[in-house]
Amino acid sequence: MENENKDTCCGEHHNPSHKHEIPRLNRAIGQLEGIKKMINEQRYCPDILIQLKAVRSAIKSVESNILKTHLENCVVESFSNQAEAKKKITEITALLDKFQS
Repeated sequence: MENENKDTCCGEHHNPSHKHEIPRLNRAIGQLEGIKKMINEQRYCPDILIQLKAVRSAIKSVESNILKTHLENCVVESFSNQAEAKKKITEITALLDKFQS
């Protein structure tokens, strides 16, 4: 389910910034490059799997931080308007369903 209002998530306000997550994403990208190199070098499978788990953990952390920011900003603000609150609850439910897949 795509956000119907791509420019804002908090009604009239701008989306919160997630720029502080860029270093963590850059580290994950570096780890992925390292994993590609390990695969090309035919490294030991458990070593590759450990690195894959580390990347998954890093991405999960970014995902969690962005969700927390969304809940603390966009969702909290939506509760001043009953119709908007219902839309946000539906949006969060859909997001949580995707996390379980």
